[in-house]
Amino acid sequence: MILGHRGVIPSTTRAGGEPEKQKLSVATGLAGLSLDAMASVSYGPEAIVLVLALAGGAGIGLTVPVTIAIAVLLAVLVASYRQVIAAFPEGGGAYAVAKKHLSPRASLTAAASLIVDYTLNVAVSIAVGVAALTSAFPALLTYTVWIALAILGGITALNLRGIADSARVFMLPTVVFVVSIFTVIGAGLLRENPAAATAPFLADNAHTIGILLLLKAFSSGCAALTGVEAIANAVPSFKKPRVRSAQRAEVALGILLGTMLIGLAVLIEKFSLAPVPGTTVLSQITSAALGNGVGYYVVQFSTVILLALAANTSYGGLPNLMRILADDNVLPHRFSRKSTRDVFTYGVLSLGGVGALLLIGSGGNMNTLVPLFAIGVFIGFTLAQFGMVRHWLAERTPGWKWRLALNGFGAVLTSIAAVVTTAMKFTEGAWLIALALPALVLGMERIRGAYTHIGTRLTIQSDNDSLSIGYKPAVLVPVSEITSLSTRAMAAATAMSSQPIAIRVCLAHESTMDFTRRWQARHPNSRLIVIEDSENSVGNTLARYIRTHFPHRETFVVVATIDPATRWHRFLPSQRTDEIAHALRKHTEAVVCQIPVRIDPAHRDPALRA
Repeated sequence: MILGHRGVIPSTTRAGGEPEKQKLSVATGLAGLSLDAMASVSYGPEAIVLVLALAGGAGIGLTVPVTIAIAVLLAVLVASYRQVIAAFPEGGGAYAVAKKHLSPRASLTAAASLIVDYTLNVAVSIAVGVAALTSAFPALLTYTVWIALAILGGITALNLRGIADSARVFMLPTVVFVVSIFTVIGAGLLRENPAAATAPFLADNAHTIGILLLLKAFSSGCAALTGVEAIANAVPSFKKPRVRSAQRAEVALGILLGTMLIGLAVLIEKFSLAPVPGTTVLSQITSAALGNGVGYYVVQFSTVILLALAANTSYGGLPNLMRILADDNVLPHRFSRKSTRDVFTYGVLSLGGVGALLLIGSGGNMNTLVPLFAIGVFIGFTLAQFGMVRHWLAERTPGWKWRLALNGFGAVLTSIAAVVTTAMKFTEGAWLIALALPALVLGMERIRGAYTHIGTRLTIQSDNDSLSIGYKPAVLVPVSEITSLSTRAMAAATAMSSQPIAIRVCLAHESTMDFTRRWQARHPNSRLIVIEDSENSVGNTLARYIRTHFPHRETFVVVATIDPATRWHRFLPSQRTDEIAHALRKHTEAVVCQIPVRIDPAHRDPALRA
């Protein structure tokens, strides 16, 4: 798959030599990459109303002005990302732009914001989808968390199996959802409202609305801008001319999203809707515009399906992002490993686990999660725009001045929005994001430092500590009994050295002479060293002996371990070999070589022990 911030293109559309007909058109690109943005209309207007309702009818009357302000910011972002598409036709994102034009720490901050954004997208999308479901079927309200966890578990399981959805599959639910929303808007505008108009009331009472309340409503509604940048990250996946196709899809997304947001805001004012516990604002709008018939349930179910698909995009995006970060040595390399099903298992499991914690911690309440959403988004927006400012200052291609002004204006607006959103939502949980982002950056810097240190040490050792010809390292074999384990370990050690040394830690109740006699009968030409347990630990005693007798000599320790053929048999063997390996790695410079010995479940050897 090709990475896109908050959007993923299936592997069949990768930009590496596949037929042009498999590339994305404007329509399929819009469907495959705009799910998050489209889904945001189900919670963006509600986030605005939830704040403005605190001022009563006068506050609800300002829903349209606040939404228009958000739409203006949306227009600026769309125009700015058109420039990102033109400047980075190979695709990219906040991380790539910051990595090239800003500082390493700025790129890690962008990466951290993307990680937070992807993770919250899963929790928010599922929570909003469940809210739409419980609005249609109130009896399910008490099972909100369980339903959310079941959906999350299902999506995680599907992604672990490597199931990939194509952009063409996304087309139908996206079209149904968009058509449903525009049907609601059209029907609502044509439907007469028997309630009294709110405009006169607003004119008399608008002065009662404080600027802080408006800023809070604006910051809440900015959650609807998530996913705007997704198309700019997958430009190579579009049909030729790629830049123009991606730019058209970006503009189409902006027009659709802005129109839907403003249309729903007009209906909220028209029907004087306010938050109702257990019922989403979109559900109220649909009911007021279409009634409670078939049309209502079509809208609710299309919302649930689209939100589930929107959550699924994170499972393609975040594991791929983690793979890129692991390749850049800022995340553990295990995140770059693929399973036999071509899945980044560690990334998928991490996303599912954190998503579950968020859903449980919030009680599956969308209004608890949505305030956290926009902060990471705007940090990514801001870094991308500042990176583009540096890009135009360096390139100075024809028309660079107005492009510089556009990205600079976008950077100022998004940075202000980031500050306002953080300040307004700080006490509502935004402090978690304020702590999580620097913690992630610090963690990635530590990981990069650790990999740098490892690489440096390996380079120094390869240059200065190479073994001379004829040098013979010590090869030790810890043994506890004469079994097939010790025989296999000695065979492996003999392949490494002509004179391996068997070493046994004698416990207080064991006979040294009896073991020595039996060992020499089985291995007459090998050297055996028997030492007493001085640390009340076989591993620590071995470590002390090696430090004392082999202080300046390259030492290899061969340890045979049982590899049971069945899962439950893994609980049966003792863990002494693990204890020995752990102690030697911790307290010595010895190289520990663990040799797994497969055990047939049908075979029983009572003398066998680790």
